[in-house]
Amino acid sequence: MQTLQKLFLPSMGCGTWAWGNQLLWGYDESMDDQLQAVFNLCVNNAVTLFDTGDSYGTGRLNGRSELLLGKFSREYVGSGKDNICIATKLAAYPWRWTRQSMVRACKSSAQRLGRNVDLVQMHWSTANYAPWQEEGLLDGLADVYEQGLVKGVGLSNYGPKRLKKVQKKFAERGVPITTLQVQYSLLSTYPVTQLKLKDLCDELGIKLIAYSPLALGLLTGKYSEQGLFPKGIRGLLFKQILPGMRSLLGCLREVAQSRNKTMSQVAINWCICKGTIPIPGAKSVEQARENIGALGWQLDAGELAELDKTAANTDKKMVQNIFQTK
Repeated sequence: MQTLQKLFLPSMGCGTWAWGNQLLWGYDESMDDQLQAVFNLCVNNAVTLFDTGDSYGTGRLNGRSELLLGKFSREYVGSGKDNICIATKLAAYPWRWTRQSMVRACKSSAQRLGRNVDLVQMHWSTANYAPWQEEGLLDGLADVYEQGLVKGVGLSNYGPKRLKKVQKKFAERGVPITTLQVQYSLLSTYPVTQLKLKDLCDELGIKLIAYSPLALGLLTGKYSEQGLFPKGIRGLLFKQILPGMRSLLGCLREVAQSRNKTMSQVAINWCICKGTIPIPGAKSVEQARENIGALGWQLDAGELAELDKTAANTDKKMVQNIFQTK
């Protein structure tokens, strides 16, 4: 069995949902050279955690994110190579319900990567709609750790009640939970403020990963009610939410200007200051460089308090993931 000490988690990671996703992010294969440059820039700047999933990629491009990450990590030459941590989430598809199906899924991910997965995570809990399915999947998740196929295991979209149950179940087998991943940002504070997941994770020795720290781009300051919206589903969502978050964007802008940072960098740094590991996505070198600019400094107590207060009073919040459990 491998040990957790070999798993290195930096203060920020990079989300790769867009790497292969045509539907929401407009991916096409001509972007691959740019994505490789993004990967190289990240690793060279100590952003060595890459979050992916075996469901990432649209249609025939399913698994594309893992394939690209495998290629990029093999070809990377430079500092930080030994710290690269590829974290993949295994989907709780309806046809996956035995422990063996999870072991097979993990091996398939490793095949696409051309290397073992470092951190394997359950993509979501089935507790909200098919609780009977989950036992086998969790057994399989623990199996891949016991078989030495991964360095660590984690969960995604689990609330405190489910997390406690799974932690107890895994502890009986001597399998530690390394990470819990939830949607967390200034526009989605629910997992920490209401579910109190950060406190519980601290108590259990689990690192909290914040996905969508920029709320699909709403917190970047690049979009306004009067301006152009992104195409498709994101555009529809932005039209609904932007009018209710004027005060939050105003507060972000003010802090960013006083710090000589961008709004994105402030929003990401806020997540880091809250003790989480944010994993903002990046499709271009420019975006990756901007994300990296959130590192190496910290918001002060007054700025955090002002952002917290404004976030709490924001009229419109980010839509919660339907798979998030209590």
